[in-house]
Amino acid sequence: MIKIADRKIGCGYEPLIIAEMSGNHNGSLDKAFSIVDAAVEAGAHALKLQTASPDGLTLDVKTTDFIITDPESAWNGRHLYELYQEAVTPWEWHKPIFDYCAKKGIIVFSSPFELKAVNFLEELNVPCYKIASFELVDLQLIRRVAQTGKPMIMSTGMASLAEIELAIRAAKAEGNEQIVLLKCTSTYPATPKDSNLLTIPHLRKAFGVQVGLSDHTMGIGVPCAAVALGASIIEKHFTISRADGGVDSAFSLEPEEFRLLVKETKRAWQAIGNVKYGSSEREKASLKFRRSIYVCRDIEAGEELTHENIRVVRPGFGLEPKFLDILIGRRVNKRLEKGTAMAWEHIG
Repeated sequence: MIKIADRKIGCGYEPLIIAEMSGNHNGSLDKAFSIVDAAVEAGAHALKLQTASPDGLTLDVKTTDFIITDPESAWNGRHLYELYQEAVTPWEWHKPIFDYCAKKGIIVFSSPFELKAVNFLEELNVPCYKIASFELVDLQLIRRVAQTGKPMIMSTGMASLAEIELAIRAAKAEGNEQIVLLKCTSTYPATPKDSNLLTIPHLRKAFGVQVGLSDHTMGIGVPCAAVALGASIIEKHFTISRADGGVDSAFSLEPEEFRLLVKETKRAWQAIGNVKYGSSEREKASLKFRRSIYVCRDIEAGEELTHENIRVVRPGFGLEPKFLDILIGRRVNKRLEKGTAMAWEHIG
């Protein structure tokens, strides 16, 4: 079990649902505040920012290496430096957003993308850190975050088992074992077919840590399935309206969709329960609707029981159906009217 702010993270606890603001503020602090309000109203447990700068992420170079060339990407054709200029949340906004989240009662934290971002977030007393999928191979960053001693949520998109192990070892070498791995498909948007959620229980078994999902699919089916497989954290991009545009709007949930996500992932978690057979307390009232053995035609005292005078029917107040073959050929010791529940006391 890991604790983030006042919430416990683990299989026995309701999943932590994170609303990822990313660049959906579209360069407006007022809109960022509105996103906080909408996230709180939708039931999100936490809001996540990204603490980055274009120069900390890439180089201001316009060669083909620095242009996205993926027809299926929402950012196809974009120049990396210019994209990051548009996407980053200004560092001077962080404290006002952190203060506003505290006022609204929602956990707030961030993904640092460079070493100085960790130092900056420490000044804001961030409760935990997120390592983005693309940064999982940056062991220098992971070591610095681990040194804070705070919980680390690490996305594993694209990572091999060996790369994940290296990241975990780097964190643990700094004395930090508060690790949650997030299964992630690093396409934007992603498809359910590419989600491969069976990786979630495999990650837990392989590394002995809590596991969740960072999801870029549209809708809520994939996160609900992830919770059923043991995900203890769900992260989804969040926007007030996809029509507003923005770098991540195409694969972000709107408030009503996010509200449904919170509701249905909680139901999925509640449904996991334990391994159990037999009737539950709430099911016991339904036992009467099972089948049992009843007299289906008046039977005189001493008469032999046959398939013509007893039957397996509802309700369940008579002898269990498994005794039918034993009863056939036996004789009753008194007159039994049609509709009598068969009992051993009527035999012999």
